Amino acid sequence: MAARRARRLLGSLCIALLFAQSAPTVAAARSGSRSLLTESLVRTFTPFYFLVEPLDVVAVRGMSVVMNCSAQCETPSRIEWRKDGSLLNLVSDDRRQLLPDGSLLINSVVHSKHNKPDEGYYQCVATVDSLGTIVSRTAKLTVAGLPRFTRQPEPTWVRRGGSAVLACEVTAELAPLLRWERERQALGAEARALQLPGGSLLLSNASAADAGLYRCVLDTPGSPKYSEEAELRVLPDAEEPEKLALLKAPSSLSRLAGQSALLPCVAAGFPPPLVRWARNGEELPNDGSGRFQLLPGGVLEIRDVTEADAGTFTCIAESGNDTLEAQAELAVQVPPTFLKRPANIYAHESMDIVFECEVTGKPTPTVKWVKNGDVVIPSDYFKIVKEHNLQVLGLVKSDEGFYQCIAENDVGNAQAGAQLIILDLAAAAAGPLPSAPRDVVATLVSTRFIRLTWRPPASDPHGDNLTYSIFYTKEGVNRERVENTSRAGETQVMIQSLMPETVYVFRVVAQSRHGPGESSAPLKVATQPEVQLPGPAPNIRAFSSSPTSVTVTWETPLSGNGDIQNYKLYYMEKGQHTEQDVDVAGLSHTLTGLKKFTEYSFRVVAYNKHGPGVSTHDVVVRTLSDVPSAPPQNLTLEVRNSKSILLQWQPPPAGTQSGQITGYKIRYRRVARKSDVTESVAGTQLSQLIEGLERGTEYSFRVAAMTINGTGPATDWVSAETFESDLDESRVPEVPSSLHVRPLVTSIVVSWTPPENQDVVVRGYAIGYGIGSPHAQTIKVDYKQRYYTIENLDPSSHYVITLKAFNNVGEGIPLYESAVTRPHSDTSEVDLFVINAPYTPVPDPSPMMPPVGVQASILSHDTIRITWADNSLPKNQKITDARFYTVRWKTNIPANTKYKTANATTLSYLVTGLKPNTLYEFSVMVTKGRRSSTWSMTAHGTTFELVPTSPPKDVTVVSKEGKPRTIIVNWQPPSEANGKITGYIIYYSTDVNAEIHDWVIEPVVGNRLTHQIQELTLDTPYFFKIQARNSKGMGPMSEAVQFRTPKAESSDKMPNDQASGSAGKGSRPLDLGPDYKPPLGGSNSPHGSPTSPLDSNMLLVIIVSVGVITIVIVVIVAVFCTRRTTSHQKKKRAACKSVNGSHKYKGNSKDVKPPDLWIHHERLELKPIDKSPDPNPIMTDTPIPRNSQDITPVDNSMDSNIHQRRNSYRGHESEDSMSTLAGRRGMRPKMMMPFDSQPPQQSVRNTPSTDTMPAGSAVPSAELAEPEGPFLPAEEEPQGPPTAHVRPSHPLKSFAVPAVPNAGGPFDPALPSTPLLSQQAPGHPLHAVKTASIGTLGRTRPPMPVVVPSAPEVQETTRMLEDSESSYEPDELTKEMAHLEGLMKDLNAITTA
Repeated sequence: MAARRARRLLGSLCIALLFAQSAPTVAAARSGSRSLLTESLVRTFTPFYFLVEPLDVVAVRGMSVVMNCSAQCETPSRIEWRKDGSLLNLVSDDRRQLLPDGSLLINSVVHSKHNKPDEGYYQCVATVDSLGTIVSRTAKLTVAGLPRFTRQPEPTWVRRGGSAVLACEVTAELAPLLRWERERQALGAEARALQLPGGSLLLSNASAADAGLYRCVLDTPGSPKYSEEAELRVLPDAEEPEKLALLKAPSSLSRLAGQSALLPCVAAGFPPPLVRWARNGEELPNDGSGRFQLLPGGVLEIRDVTEADAGTFTCIAESGNDTLEAQAELAVQVPPTFLKRPANIYAHESMDIVFECEVTGKPTPTVKWVKNGDVVIPSDYFKIVKEHNLQVLGLVKSDEGFYQCIAENDVGNAQAGAQLIILDLAAAAAGPLPSAPRDVVATLVSTRFIRLTWRPPASDPHGDNLTYSIFYTKEGVNRERVENTSRAGETQVMIQSLMPETVYVFRVVAQSRHGPGESSAPLKVATQPEVQLPGPAPNIRAFSSSPTSVTVTWETPLSGNGDIQNYKLYYMEKGQHTEQDVDVAGLSHTLTGLKKFTEYSFRVVAYNKHGPGVSTHDVVVRTLSDVPSAPPQNLTLEVRNSKSILLQWQPPPAGTQSGQITGYKIRYRRVARKSDVTESVAGTQLSQLIEGLERGTEYSFRVAAMTINGTGPATDWVSAETFESDLDESRVPEVPSSLHVRPLVTSIVVSWTPPENQDVVVRGYAIGYGIGSPHAQTIKVDYKQRYYTIENLDPSSHYVITLKAFNNVGEGIPLYESAVTRPHSDTSEVDLFVINAPYTPVPDPSPMMPPVGVQASILSHDTIRITWADNSLPKNQKITDARFYTVRWKTNIPANTKYKTANATTLSYLVTGLKPNTLYEFSVMVTKGRRSSTWSMTAHGTTFELVPTSPPKDVTVVSKEGKPRTIIVNWQPPSEANGKITGYIIYYSTDVNAEIHDWVIEPVVGNRLTHQIQELTLDTPYFFKIQARNSKGMGPMSEAVQFRTPKAESSDKMPNDQASGSAGKGSRPLDLGPDYKPPLGGSNSPHGSPTSPLDSNMLLVIIVSVGVITIVIVVIVAVFCTRRTTSHQKKKRAACKSVNGSHKYKGNSKDVKPPDLWIHHERLELKPIDKSPDPNPIMTDTPIPRNSQDITPVDNSMDSNIHQRRNSYRGHESEDSMSTLAGRRGMRPKMMMPFDSQPPQQSVRNTPSTDTMPAGSAVPSAELAEPEGPFLPAEEEPQGPPTAHVRPSHPLKSFAVPAVPNAGGPFDPALPSTPLLSQQAPGHPLHAVKTASIGTLGRTRPPMPVVVPSAPEVQETTRMLEDSESSYEPDELTKEMAHLEGLMKDLNAITTA
């Protein structure tokens, strides 16, 4: 007894803990849980459930059936059975009896056509009087009909090794009772003999032993039922191919999850067919693995079917070249399964509770609730919430018991239950209880809520620690509900969810820590009557009666007080935000004038005397389709060759398509004939290539859109002429042969002739024009056109015009011309120029305005955002119509790049996929319906740079001739530089596998593509890599290139490859390579080794030699200048003459050979004419001294200029050669003309200022012959400021002869060195210039001296600059004029020579 009490106490404690965890869910209904824990120690939940539940049974008439059922409870339960919802009286039933475990036995099932007492739905009911009642799942008893065969076996034959099907079909209920016999003996269980779901027998891989008589047997109670016998014959193998045939095709079936499914696909033919299966288009594996098994005979077995297996199964049978397919659908159904079962609940009276239940299944299950075996009918107090949950409001003691959630669908049902225990309030603690609250009144009464207020009880006037419970119920109903105040001391509450015009009874109870007190007197309050507005009109329907009308019908609202006065029908087009309405008196209305093939939503609101009622839900319907009301847009023709023309178009505007476009109808004809030819095109295809046309024939085309209703209007006829012959379109057209312009006041007439090469296709011409730039506007015209008038120009403006021929490959080379429009005051000619140009495009009467303010905002190395404004839009720039914009862009590198286009519906577009560091041009066009604007003005944008994405290419390493310890590395820039290359880094090492930080590094400036590396080890393999960099960073390294230095140095070289300090006549200058840079402040070797003693001696000899030669030259120049100028006035005259280019020639004509010059009389350009047998005059390059002491230090910018300048030369000079003429004439000066920095075939045009430049800004343009000893080469001479060859545009401006600095001394930076006429590309530093002699070499004519005076000293130059500003005296002007006349005579003599 003590042990039993201990077990009960332990169980009570466990229940208490369980309740403490579930209390929040229960207390969610209301408070009142204060005494639950105390009460739960007295009452506990009692386990009460079914151990076994009945299952569905298929029976045969006359057999016995057992429906199993067993329940578990502490107290024995009473079992009863229901059939079709009614309790069975088993006491007086002699065929049905209750077994001891609760199962139901039905003896000798009765079933006839008119009497089916046993077939139906059975349910087991278990009851414990002190607890409640539970019910089991429902089980179906199906009684099969009379045993009969719906199809009998028939004689058949089969080839040896083939498959045969013997048909024998019965009803689905009897199929499990069917079996087969051969020769009246039961067939053994073997894989070759398979019984199909319907009952038929599949025999695969037949052999001679399978021949015989077959029959099927139904094993029914009593005697079995036999079918007719059918003979199966087995024939030998076929000798000839037999047609493929399906003996048994798969049929659609439905299976429960977890069952197996068989899909037969039995094929016959010769060669023996091969069967494979696919599900939803994906072929299934036939290796026998997994749940999919391919059985003999082509049967697919699916084991343990899941919901994911549902779909379409296709069987493919192949025999030779024959293929057959058959499909079947597999549907998988899932019985109801509980995701969340109801939980046991403790509660008090008047509380609200919710039983939760969540189920799943396929088809979706329905849910009903049962309380103590009876179905719960939803009411005001029992409600189904959240689809499946049961809510009980205002609990009473009779609500206690077992609640069950029963889920059911077509393939099964299931149940789950929970117990509700309603506890009594615990006994109050010792102490006074509150008296009744006072003055309970309803301060606010509405239709569906009431506010109650009261005063605290007299026993506690302040009531700060009191809480209140408000009990209320409908008058005449015993079920009370409770509402608790939210905080202590609160004396009002709002009761909601009431019914209108209903009397409720309220009472208030105060609660203290000792328990609930007395109840207030009942208060009756009636809610306000609700204004009876009409409810929603039921059964609203809408259907389209025509392409422009919709009929809407509805019925009279079910609720409402008073007669319906009228209805209001609201409708709105899909995508719009404005609703329209129409008043209707009846129950239907037809709306007309709607848009075709457009979705509309409709709703109805009923009105009575109180106003509008509740709206119906929206119904959506689409108007019927119709033929399109507009033709396709933007029809264009492109002649592909002599026999085909490509048509392209856009669909009709969205609002005019009137339906789904199903195709397009194309009509075309020869212009000479009017016979039409029709061709249909697929619905999504917006182009068509018409082939088989005649050569050189003009055709007209038109296109119309089609819907299922017919064909819409067609476009206008558009004509094009096929080519006479098939021309080349693998390259762009050549430049047009001529371009002429005729300017008028506000227009320019442009005319041209086609390219001379007529073998390349020309599809049209692009005319670009603009003020100062031809890229502002572009117009494209037909290839036949030869004239065009550019309109709407500004008067008195300078326009640049370009003309390019184009085809599908791209645009050809442009032809440029410029013209200045006439001023308004020019009336010499009427501004009208009519040309017979039938192909000139006629402007639209109201053309669209092109977009303005096109801007290109660079976002990254491959993205640019294009924005623009549209002046045809409102000020807020909001697009409300169907217009769209076309953005086009291209880059001019290469010149024949095609435009790329994209459409946008907003005022911006993000262009992506661009190349880094590339200049792009953009323009925009707007299109609205059939109208389009011209292209807007062009905006330009250059994408940002990106690190090089490819290494330098063509890396080669060669040994320097005569210097085995010096190598020359050559390379080419990266193919994907992605920006301006600012430098290279050469890595070299003797170990190719060494870490990269262990390699030797040689930096090189970005404009050099070769570099020398000295002092390498002989007979050693070296590895070289090169890396390019730009402003964004370093690119990848090139592949390593291996080079082995020679084994030994040449015997004729001095140590360390040092040459002697003097270069005598005819000696080869020391070659340090084009990349030599003099060291700035150090005498170490390139690799850091100290200078040898021999180097120091050689350096001393060079210094002494240079000093002696310099002193001698200074003395000679001083004597020469003294003889020429004897007075201050002569110095002034000499300076002025130097500025004006009027130096006199001195010297013996026998000594110097005159330069062979000719004068271009239009541009007065001085050009060299070489008549010598040698076509390449030899240039003079002087070697660079080895040591830095021999060279005046040069700044980095000059050094960079020297290297940049070298890349412009075109092979007219030899760096290691000396002029024989210069060597023969010693120190005699000769007149030099610098080569242009651009390629020789292109001249730089410039119009310099006409102001007289100061003498100090003159540029030396003469080069002295080489002196004895070391000296600088012309290409890297720091004394020579850079010059540029300029073709002057004005006479006399090319004859300014600049002063020349002293050849013997270094260049004095104090002297101005600005070139007189210099042309430099923007953003590039000045370059040093190589010079070449104008004089002709090898002439036999007597030379004429051309003397260039030496530069005066700095002080003299300063005085000359100051004096040059003064004017000449009259006698001085006379002498100068005479001198100029003499100079002109000399030049004429030269030109006539």
